[in-house]
Amino acid sequence: MKEYEEKGTISPATRKVMVNILVADMVQSEGRIPQRLTKEKYALGIVTLFPSLQDPHGKTGYEHFYDGQKGGGFLAWRLKSVQRATRLPVRSKDSRIEENGGPMLRREIGHCDDHPDEQRFQELISVMNHTNNREVIMKKMRDTLEYRRRLVHDPERSSTVLSVFPRLLDTKGLILQDFSLLFGSETPSKLLEKWPTSFKAKVIQQAEMLTSTPLLKRLLLSAKNQRADEPSLESPEWDSDMASILLLLHLLSPQPAGRKKTQKISVAQAIDHLVVFHKSCRSLDEHLQSHMDTSQPYLLASGTSKEAVGNFFILIDKKLIPCEATTSLAAIDELFKLHFVLGTSYDPALKSMYTFLQTTVYNIDVDTTSESPKVKELRTKFVSNV
Repeated sequence: MKEYEEKGTISPATRKVMVNILVADMVQSEGRIPQRLTKEKYALGIVTLFPSLQDPHGKTGYEHFYDGQKGGGFLAWRLKSVQRATRLPVRSKDSRIEENGGPMLRREIGHCDDHPDEQRFQELISVMNHTNNREVIMKKMRDTLEYRRRLVHDPERSSTVLSVFPRLLDTKGLILQDFSLLFGSETPSKLLEKWPTSFKAKVIQQAEMLTSTPLLKRLLLSAKNQRADEPSLESPEWDSDMASILLLLHLLSPQPAGRKKTQKISVAQAIDHLVVFHKSCRSLDEHLQSHMDTSQPYLLASGTSKEAVGNFFILIDKKLIPCEATTSLAAIDELFKLHFVLGTSYDPALKSMYTFLQTTVYNIDVDTTSESPKVKELRTKFVSNV
């Protein structure tokens, strides 16, 4: 309570202590399986006592501490740890919740006035694939959006989108156009507008509270456009904007998935799932042949150094899509949008980070997307202007 009075919030370490204390009290009062109503009262008590911890996007505001519908939240997680430690039989109830929001959701295309048949779409695609006129390509891509969405949501044909529409591989701006057609004129600009003014400084502030590592130190220096005093930290980590995005990944680090939670990857490993640096003097084909084969897209940043990237590409299914972006933040924006254009799920290692960008920055599917307690907790800190 003293920390909250001084800072207006509590750190993740203090939150863990608080949750442990409350769960211990719950277990002492009601045993190892407290009633749902009890857990809800404790969660309500937390956000009542500490208002800035309330999630403004949640129905109750305390779902990140306890979500009765999904059985999740910090209190529920701690209770499960306590229950496992008692070595008593645990009910094996499958409580999977269907994901209703995000990149794979079917969306209405309100601007389509007519529905051309298959032959008409093929004619449009043929014209587009046999011209180098950018204006014609952009127009034909607009005209064939409906057909492209059919492919994206067809399990048997979704993998053919890039082969049916090869202009995605050589014409910049098509990803951005499709995203704008899906979401209108306001949503597409939100990351580029809001990150520098509303989020970047807060991400840096929260990252400074994390346990320090050499990588974290370098990213903080880069994000703040500072140089290192220590010789071991001489090498900069990307430009300021990219470094701040990677700090967000530190704040929403990858969590092991599934009941067994077999392996948790490090933040450094997760970064390679988001962006990979490629020396501009080397062949791009060399990277295609040597790097991991994944259906989840990631950025390939080509330049003389991480601070001086000249070109960005999105790599997916061992194919390169050129980015229209000339800055790192715009490249991240384009990478995020590609998930929705191609109906591609988020990489598990990056899911929390992408979900935060989706619901909190772009405000997409806010009420229907399943979010981890960490995503909700971080949003409450940002919205509370902490």
